[in-house]
Amino acid sequence: MIAFAQTCAAIAGTASKLEKIAFVAAYLRGLDDGDLAPATRFFTGNPFPAAQERSLAVGWRTLVDAASETWGVRDDALGAAYRATGDLGAALGPFVRPAHDLGLFRDVLTPARLYALLVEIADANGKNAQKRRRILCERVFASCTDPLEATYVIKVMSGELRIGLREGLVVDAVAEAFARDPRAVRRAASAAGDLGAVALAAKHDALDEVTIAYHAPVAFMLASPIAYGTEYKELAAATWLVEDKYDGIRAQAHVTPERASLFSRTLNDVASSYPEVVAALRAVPGSFALDGEIVAVRDGRVLPFRYLQARLQRKEVSPELLREVPVRYVVFDALARDEAFLLDHPLDDRRAQLAELLAGASDTVQIAPWSALEAGAGAEAIHERFEESRARGDEGLVFKRTDAPYTPGRRGKAWLKLQRELATLDCVVVAVERGHGRRVNVLSDYTFAVRVLRQAALRQAQDDGGAQGDGGAQGDGGGWGGELAVIGKAYSGLTDVEIAAMTDWFENHRLPPEEARAAYRALDLKRHEILVEPTIVVEIAFDIIQKSDLHASGYSLRFPRIVRLRHDKRPQDADTLDRVAEVYAEMLAREGLEPDALRQAQDDGGAQGDGGAQGDGGGWGGELA
Repeated sequence: MIAFAQTCAAIAGTASKLEKIAFVAAYLRGLDDGDLAPATRFFTGNPFPAAQERSLAVGWRTLVDAASETWGVRDDALGAAYRATGDLGAALGPFVRPAHDLGLFRDVLTPARLYALLVEIADANGKNAQKRRRILCERVFASCTDPLEATYVIKVMSGELRIGLREGLVVDAVAEAFARDPRAVRRAASAAGDLGAVALAAKHDALDEVTIAYHAPVAFMLASPIAYGTEYKELAAATWLVEDKYDGIRAQAHVTPERASLFSRTLNDVASSYPEVVAALRAVPGSFALDGEIVAVRDGRVLPFRYLQARLQRKEVSPELLREVPVRYVVFDALARDEAFLLDHPLDDRRAQLAELLAGASDTVQIAPWSALEAGAGAEAIHERFEESRARGDEGLVFKRTDAPYTPGRRGKAWLKLQRELATLDCVVVAVERGHGRRVNVLSDYTFAVRVLRQAALRQAQDDGGAQGDGGAQGDGGGWGGELAVIGKAYSGLTDVEIAAMTDWFENHRLPPEEARAAYRALDLKRHEILVEPTIVVEIAFDIIQKSDLHASGYSLRFPRIVRLRHDKRPQDADTLDRVAEVYAEMLAREGLEPDALRQAQDDGGAQGDGGAQGDGGGWGGELA
């Protein structure tokens, strides 16, 4: 794995896509068949083929414990290194001690050998599974010979190389390594769901033999947003069909005579949550792969997404829940049928295949209704269709070019979505983390919160004649001194220039360690997140607000994105949890529903973010929930 690590370091050291591709191609070209497939997968960030449904199931705690045990390093030293870098591989790698120094048996770590050990770790189960995984991790670490190798072995194990390498670049590198047409490699990768196997096929000039791998999901094709109320110039050219934009969860169905799988946007199999959909799909003869949306329905009407939440991530669904929250799979695309791979076909052809395939399907599986967009249709006609969609309980419209292929993972101009956003919220950034791909070296992912006005604080502010929530700074470090409740996380919307500037600011405004320790308990931060002074205000747009136990605020935002930085606003100017409740109630009112659950949460105090950890000294002196 030394050569792999050296290649990764070279990739991380350049911003040029062409150079990244060249580094990967040169490395892959020199590998034998046994190492080629696993090494190619390692570059994608997932060591296992998607069809295997295998997960390494080791968290950062297991890796830190294994490193501490193997290399004899104090746990607090490893923890300090991790907090300083925010990167597990970069933090642990420098502590490596080779096996001969430790008096331990050493494996020679090739990509094939590391892959075999990772399979053992992933397949460990039973009573002592956690201990077995840690011992296997120790065996991996003992086989590392130098800090660079250890750094990138750990990055492979943690699933985050952080070298600015997207899977699309690895596809191009495979094509360059073996002098193949990139389009052929891309097609094979979409079909097989395993870039390692595709690399082997490319090496041996067998790309034409790669066909659909059922139960290995492909990345979903995505729609680009267009603004409501414009002239819709994007729709002037080409021929389009129009569908409703559904308020459910995207699902990709793979069905063979043996079984049926339903993959979510995260490519996890969620079939156990929707047994009635699985049964309906299995009643359709043949093998096929479909793309569509699972929605909650009642009396033929699509219900808002929050009704569907009761069905999410259920390994078993009770008969009562099946009756209370019935669902329907609305299908709008066909990706494969028997041995025919359809992604390259135009949408017209894919829809024809879909109509033929599902002609006799039950009501639980339905083809999405569609209509043609008349040439030269103006804004008035489009808005009329939009309002009709909203009246049906859907989110808006999706426009699709009839001549376009299905492009996995792409948000291009072949699919366009039109929806009106709710009122935006001004939120305070409380934590940040490094991004992925080309944003691996900047802090681009923001966790944000709204203000919480407790009644006592509100009364005091009113008695003092101050604005609601104003209270000055507690302690001596500035800030507004109030309480914040996390409501979501966003990583899109800002320009590269803005992200670079904010990275510098956040790096220089981390919370002091004593405050960070208290706030970590309240925020339950994940790996790589850095607590920062709650000073920066961002305007957040979103699709819907929903009740959620994910955050202490009691709410979460669906598909949040940053509209702009609000340098003109102070933290005490940010929106409050009461404002979130108002927007939520407005959303319910538009749908003709009564916010009983909202009132109950407020009566119980559950939506107020109680239980946060108080800061204990300097800095901003507030509370995070």
